[in-house]
Amino acid sequence: MARIAVGGFQHETNTFAPQQATWEEFVRADAWPPLLRGPEMIAGVEGFNIPIAGAVKKLAELGHEIVPLAWSAAAPASYVTEDAYERMWKLFDEDLRKLGPFDAIYLDLHGAMVAEHTEDGEGELLRRIRGIVGEALPIVASLDYHANLTPEMARFSTALVGYRTYPHIDMAVTGSRAVELLDKLLKDKRPVYRAYRQLDFLIPLVWQCTFVEPAKGIFDLVGELEAGEKSHNQGIVSVTHTPGFPPADIAQCGPALVVYGHDKEAVEAAADKLASAVKAQEKAFAGELLDPDQAALRAIELSKKAKKPIVLADVQDNPGAGGTSDTVGLLAALMRHKARGAVIGMIVDEGAARAAVETGEGNVMRRGIGAVVGYGGETPVEADWRVVKLSDGIFTGTGPFYGGARFQIGPMALVTDEASGVSAVLAAKRVQAADKEMFRTVGVE
Repeated sequence: MARIAVGGFQHETNTFAPQQATWEEFVRADAWPPLLRGPEMIAGVEGFNIPIAGAVKKLAELGHEIVPLAWSAAAPASYVTEDAYERMWKLFDEDLRKLGPFDAIYLDLHGAMVAEHTEDGEGELLRRIRGIVGEALPIVASLDYHANLTPEMARFSTALVGYRTYPHIDMAVTGSRAVELLDKLLKDKRPVYRAYRQLDFLIPLVWQCTFVEPAKGIFDLVGELEAGEKSHNQGIVSVTHTPGFPPADIAQCGPALVVYGHDKEAVEAAADKLASAVKAQEKAFAGELLDPDQAALRAIELSKKAKKPIVLADVQDNPGAGGTSDTVGLLAALMRHKARGAVIGMIVDEGAARAAVETGEGNVMRRGIGAVVGYGGETPVEADWRVVKLSDGIFTGTGPFYGGARFQIGPMALVTDEASGVSAVLAAKRVQAADKEMFRTVGVE
């Protein structure tokens, strides 16, 4: 049995977003748990589809002693404030010095954190931890699919293990995979070689989906390289590819990969093969995007023969990537073209959500909704909105992405413009619309 320290510091930074990630954002709960430290972490992450939960569960199954440090996460936003970063570091610093010695460390990181005073939030964190525990102690971290995997992250860790799905349905699984690798490295004392590669182009988020090509084929290759090399005893123990997070506008932004193993030649060969495969698909990471009117009209046409709901995604205003979730271009287009029965969610407008509560179910409020930030000169969409259903915004996710997440996003409302037949789900706090319960809680099935 090994004594393994466990902690995490999660943030996906969109440097173009208007709101910063303050300390308060890391402390409070949203879909994920609040700031956790010490023994409360073990129970606090149980049941969530997040890496730390998968790691804790697997470490317990493997029989290791878990030494909880601190864990926190904030919703994607702009820069992590220096105050927030240094407060979190202080917790790590205190715990690492007080609770050691350890046999190894597992960290739940994102990989695209940018703070006010450092572009590479995770690389700097790992560097500081190395300064305390030394070069020899194994440190394995899990990373988000959208990590901007930097040379410093690779340099100051023993191994990095990334998600393999987008949408991310393997978050807890990745935490489990990371500590399984850590367990193997503790038992096998042979040297571990690392091959790191960066690609020289950016991959737009909308073309990173692993359900379709070219990302699907690339991640099939990731799995094949790892499993195939293992089966042929070539010494590969882990393969990770991160397509990157372009909204983090930093020098080290972009796709990268890292391969680990006990056979240096096999490790280098696998890294070269995967890098070549990604590079070969550069031009394929593109496709057709529609403007709001084109999208609305196409969705209306498809719905005439559809037997299931048509999903129309506003890919540029995703709060899961730092968006404000209050733009109204698509809502206005749906209303212009009278897309009766359409429901758009979520429009994050706390004022409108609270006004709906005051108006009451079944009553009508005349006001504008959305465009709180007002990007591109947008203005709220004015209409007579009938309040159909209200919710307190407290519910549990049930889908493959947010399963187990305990939402606390303030008042919510389903409102309908009866002139066009278009409805909107209003919410008080930002969270990406990635679980059906967000609609079910206001009566939309």
